[in-house]
Amino acid sequence: MAKTNSFCWGSSALLFLCLVGFFSTPAKAALKTYQFDVQVKNVSRLCHSKPIVTVNGMFPGPTVYAREGDTLLVNVTNHAQYNMSIHWHGLKQYRNGWADGPAYITQCPIKTGHSYTYNITITGQRGTLWWHAHIFWLRATVYGAIVILPKQGTGFPFPQPYKEANIVLGEWWNNDVEEVVKQGNKLGLPPNMSDAHTINGKPGPLFPCSEKHTYALEVEQGKTYLLRIINAALNDELFFAIAGHNLTVVEIDAVYTKPFTSQAILIAPGQTTNVLVQANQVPGRYFMAARPFMDAPVSIDNKTATGILQYKGIPNTVQPVLPQLPALNNTAFALSFNAKLRSLNTAQFQASVPLKVDRHLFYTIGLGINQCTTCLNGTQLTASLNNITFVMPQIGLLQAHYFNTKGVFTTDFPDRPPTPFNYTGAPLTANLGTKLGTRLSKLAFNSTVELVLQDTNLLTVESHPFHLHGYNFFVVGTGVGNFDPKKDPAKYNLVDPPERNTIGVPTGGWVALRFRADNPGVWFMHCHLELHTSWGLKTAFAVENGKDSDHSVLPPPTDLPPC
Repeated sequence: MAKTNSFCWGSSALLFLCLVGFFSTPAKAALKTYQFDVQVKNVSRLCHSKPIVTVNGMFPGPTVYAREGDTLLVNVTNHAQYNMSIHWHGLKQYRNGWADGPAYITQCPIKTGHSYTYNITITGQRGTLWWHAHIFWLRATVYGAIVILPKQGTGFPFPQPYKEANIVLGEWWNNDVEEVVKQGNKLGLPPNMSDAHTINGKPGPLFPCSEKHTYALEVEQGKTYLLRIINAALNDELFFAIAGHNLTVVEIDAVYTKPFTSQAILIAPGQTTNVLVQANQVPGRYFMAARPFMDAPVSIDNKTATGILQYKGIPNTVQPVLPQLPALNNTAFALSFNAKLRSLNTAQFQASVPLKVDRHLFYTIGLGINQCTTCLNGTQLTASLNNITFVMPQIGLLQAHYFNTKGVFTTDFPDRPPTPFNYTGAPLTANLGTKLGTRLSKLAFNSTVELVLQDTNLLTVESHPFHLHGYNFFVVGTGVGNFDPKKDPAKYNLVDPPERNTIGVPTGGWVALRFRADNPGVWFMHCHLELHTSWGLKTAFAVENGKDSDHSVLPPPTDLPPC
């Protein structure tokens, strides 16, 4: 639970009084302390009861509230049988990778019976982010929202909503997720897909035994609401819509956008999207719904999670209306929705896009098949960047980097693939082996980087949401097919491109990202489909220190978990 003046958390989404308090107290940076007790609790969904790992017995976990400029101290005590680490997804953690959270990248995990305090200063960020477990597949149930309100006396750059609510989208397995993953690994194949999607931990009335496991949001006629939407699903990009109501997108990944209105949104795992909704329809009950987007020949949990937007005074006996969600494989909607995203780029919220590039990187995303002596059929599916499947170390990479420990990782990750080929031509089904290694790319402090991520048809093309820790990046270009370094850069948007921390690489396509490497440390970059991450679709950047101690990695905290 929260102590001191962090009084606003819980599963209640409409925190009007809480927000009034935030907007009326004196303007100063505050210290907010939270206690996260990682504990196992029995939870029932879809007529199945099972023990799940939670924070403070809550599913989803508690919302962390703060203001831009605040410092958070989150003490995590692990009472569960699994090792644990928590990632604060999208928080930049300037010079302070020790608080970033990915296990074996910036810390060793918190063992059973032990604690670790994440010390986080929120600098230059406001909006919706989220936190989740960053070890094994435990983020299936260990996740929650982070709401960063603007600095005191600073409003939103859009009309002030009457109230707000968090909409956290997730996945549910009837069986123990860690056991499901173990069974898949034994076969060298993907584990069984989820049994349901959820809205704030609840699948909704289209699923059995779910009448009481339905999220409902009460609204008043004529009022405007801010919905903070988070995709915490493990493996599915999701469409989201509300029957009869348009959604006005005003923020992505805690960065304000030029507002635009859409009947539905597309949101990839790891991403956040803030939308305004006007309660301007005939008072009634309207379904909000989330369902996957998949435009590749990959099997998926195609079930629809629902919640209810309910006008005040309308009885529960009124049948809700279902929204028209885009079709499962509606590539055109996905591409056009993402093309509408633009940074606000005002004097107050500038898009500082690097115009000159010091380092050009080109990474291919591939699936593959490697030999596996412990797998039943002798092979296992795998994934790679530039044909390198990342091998997790036994100690934290940031410790090895900071203390200059030899033999943990190398900094020879290639800037481009070893052999160029027709990346998005006919499916490639031969020579699918990959190289294994803990190989990082070293970046000079304050250098500007352009990274092109290219999907390939090794086994199959597929959309991959990539997340970079420690940074936001500008999505300056995207396209379908093979990236053309001669023609495509001429079409880049270098004025107001979307700025985010997680980007969907389109199926059989590419994205071009730019960022300034001004945050020293070791920063993880990986596909946010948990399946692909566990197969090795990940790497890390070792960003060198600047010239003085103010631009260098901070010393490790004394309670950093031992390896």
